[in-house]
Amino acid sequence: MPATGYEPAPALRPREFARWTWRQLTSMRTALILLFLLALAAIPGSVVPQEAVDSVRASQWKEQHTQLTPIYEKLGLFSVYDSVWFSAIYILLMISLVGCIVPRLFVYGRGVRAQPPKAPKNLSRLPQHRELDGDDATLETAAAWLKRKRYRLVVEDDVVRAERGYLREAGNLLFHLSVLIVLVGFALGGLFGFKGGVIVVAKDSFANTLSQYDDFRAGAFFSAEDLKPFDFTVDDFNVTFIREGREAGMAHKFNADLTYQSSPTAAEQRKKISVNHPLHIDGTDVFLLSHGYAPHITVRNADGRIAWSGAAPFLPEDSSFRSFGVVKVPDAESKNGRTQIGLEGEFYPTYAFIKGKNGGPFSAFPDARNPAISMLAYTGDLGLDDGEPQSVYALQKKHLEPIRKADGKPLRIDLAMGRSTTLPGGLGTVTFDGVSRYVKLQVSHTPGQVTALTGMVLALIGLLCSLFIRPRRIWVRTRREGGRTLVEVAGLDRSAGGDLSGEIDGLVAVLQPTTARPPAAQSMAGESS
Repeated sequence: MPATGYEPAPALRPREFARWTWRQLTSMRTALILLFLLALAAIPGSVVPQEAVDSVRASQWKEQHTQLTPIYEKLGLFSVYDSVWFSAIYILLMISLVGCIVPRLFVYGRGVRAQPPKAPKNLSRLPQHRELDGDDATLETAAAWLKRKRYRLVVEDDVVRAERGYLREAGNLLFHLSVLIVLVGFALGGLFGFKGGVIVVAKDSFANTLSQYDDFRAGAFFSAEDLKPFDFTVDDFNVTFIREGREAGMAHKFNADLTYQSSPTAAEQRKKISVNHPLHIDGTDVFLLSHGYAPHITVRNADGRIAWSGAAPFLPEDSSFRSFGVVKVPDAESKNGRTQIGLEGEFYPTYAFIKGKNGGPFSAFPDARNPAISMLAYTGDLGLDDGEPQSVYALQKKHLEPIRKADGKPLRIDLAMGRSTTLPGGLGTVTFDGVSRYVKLQVSHTPGQVTALTGMVLALIGLLCSLFIRPRRIWVRTRREGGRTLVEVAGLDRSAGGDLSGEIDGLVAVLQPTTARPPAAQSMAGESS
């Protein structure tokens, strides 16, 4: 084989390969790519219902998309931010940022402490340059003027070096440092905090124990034993709906009145919470997220004994608060013995009906002006003893059969408030007793939020310093030529679009208060005389 003049590069040894990998990972280009991938990876978290945010909605989505659900579960799309692939991108991004930022912190630190650079050999090549006659006190006068302008100075025998705008480098240093502070804050919140959701009907109470939550998600280093022993009662819920105009039906404002105890032995206190105005209890925040209706329903056996009675929260489906919900009666009795009954349907705060082929029931207004319920009834096995977790807001119909009327059609229960209906087959009666409001609350403990907020504030300060502080350099140099002292003043504005001419002219005016007129001006003045 003829020689080509090229020899193959030797293989990298393990140590060299590790160094090359580290340099690639900690480059700014890799950090930007990982940041872009993280933004892409977060998209499914805003499209697919997340179990940590709204477990009810997630379970409803799974029931409506039975074919996609197994695939999404394997990919972890119902819990994107806890998935392996999202965590891998996040960890790699943190490593890349730390490896990229920490060395730059030392560079910026040296820049903040640096002295003004030496004067260029040829000052006339700088964008701003002036020449004038001076004397032995010129450098002292220039140094005093530059010091009043807050320049950092170095005075030598024949030159004054001055620079200001060091806070720009300090801003870069602060901005990059704040990124690490924000990452630490998020890490503290994710590892040592928790977030839970709960629906509480007005007049009901909540105790901060794990069994009281509808959904609960804790960090890796948080234990259920760390929950603070507080409790509260939702005394009342107030909401005002806009009644006229284009925005009619929208909630103008809503708030909840709570009575709480920070511990079993503490005195009761009262607090009104609303959106963005949570209740703070011993490091734990209680946020008001949304609200809805809980119809009071009573199911009686054929002999009149109560099989189930209570307020069942129904979940809103549209802006008029047409709501969906279920009622599970595990201890019902029929003429054939013990059975279970499931009710599934909708609640209409202000019931209305449109006739016609495409018509049907709907809610004309979100306030409870004419409440009614419409539900289908089922009997059989609710699946509560299967050992599999199921949502209280969904009905598993695998072992249920619809209750049918005499003509064989499925029975639909349509009730106005205060009305009852009898179930066929000796299954008893269903009564719509009334309606209460409920509030959906988020209870969370985020220990790193102050750290993250501090980092964001520092990042904003650093960014403002980087954008609006102009770094400038000025040199004043003297030299002797033919028995006279010649002074050169030159400046350089290091920011984009900066203009240093005004400041250079101000310095020249101080060094030579009475500036000689240009020769052309002098000749014109002589001719006119």
